[in-house]
Amino acid sequence: MRWASAISQQVSVEDAVEELAAAMNADLGGAAPDLLLAFTTMHYVSQRDEIVPALRRRFAGAVIIGCTGAGVIGAGQEVEEGSAFSLTAAHLPGVAVNPFHFDKDTMPSPDAPPDAWTRLTGVAPEAEPHFILLPDPFSIDGEELLAGLDFAFPGSAKIGGLASGAQRPNVQALYADEGALAGGAVGVALSGNVVMDTIVAQGCRPVGRALRVTSAERNLLAELDGEPALQVLQETFAAMAPDEQRLAQRNLFIGLAPAAGVDAEDPGEYLIRNLLGADPDRGLLAVGALPSEGQVVRFHVRDAQTSADDLRALLRGYARQGGATGALLFSCTGRGRGLYGEPGHDSGVFRDEVGAAPVGGFFCNGEIGPVGGTTYLHGYTSSFGIFRSRVRVG
Repeated sequence: MRWASAISQQVSVEDAVEELAAAMNADLGGAAPDLLLAFTTMHYVSQRDEIVPALRRRFAGAVIIGCTGAGVIGAGQEVEEGSAFSLTAAHLPGVAVNPFHFDKDTMPSPDAPPDAWTRLTGVAPEAEPHFILLPDPFSIDGEELLAGLDFAFPGSAKIGGLASGAQRPNVQALYADEGALAGGAVGVALSGNVVMDTIVAQGCRPVGRALRVTSAERNLLAELDGEPALQVLQETFAAMAPDEQRLAQRNLFIGLAPAAGVDAEDPGEYLIRNLLGADPDRGLLAVGALPSEGQVVRFHVRDAQTSADDLRALLRGYARQGGATGALLFSCTGRGRGLYGEPGHDSGVFRDEVGAAPVGGFFCNGEIGPVGGTTYLHGYTSSFGIFRSRVRVG
């Protein structure tokens, strides 16, 4: 297994692909890629119909998926301004590569039987596939998509991100073997001699104590540990240090433990969601999730230092196992230079902690990755898929 990643900032698609192809051929040592992942900034949208044919002329046998992004990632760079075309290529001996695409009319419902999803993706659960998913947020309900795939493929890892770069539908592009698409979703299932490890860095740290939901309705938290939820939040805020209070006024979230028996002190055990508002008269908190009675929750804060520390700790822990040959990074448009004050932060941390494995990806309108064994759509997150061989070939 070999991976390569490069970025071109040539303005024309033809020139960009020519430059990228030279880099891919050099880095793959002449091995033919089986999979190409193409991510382009919106500067190439007027040339969208040229992208797949240009790639096909140079890589005739490769499966192609990709999309537009507000910024792109590759070859140790994160380009958030100006035109940029990122290409990641993988030579995958012993790996079955099953591409698929669909729109809102052909996507099964979340509670459809597993064979509906098997027909859609072209792969069975018994193959133990890993999924890379690139939905368009204007035409596909990402949460329904993930719920359906988790139901049909409970043992499979899913990673990816929502296409980005535009504020209205039918402007962004998805890329598939058939060409450029204006909506729907594209993806690929990888099975066989491949492992895809996932790292989801939500970039938060807990404040206050772990709490149990004692009353909730839909997305409204009524009671925590038997007390009005808003009162508990106010007490938590009052107990914070002044610097934490200032941070909480801008970046306060709630973390929900997705399963019983979690380590209440481990921030990675919580699914981070927004606090949407409060009802002072009834003591309610509105949250961006559907909490259930008995569930453990905890308030969290986020800042640049916390995000950096969280990512570094996760990647350092992962790096001990070794073997990474390539990676994909799906990062929120709210990270990058806007969060850290410098470009290339998350790619740089990966290089420092995991090594020189090529990394490609883009800045998303929502990031896909698992927490506690369930796949979620995240915000403000960096979601990595890290690839290695299940069994070394040759």
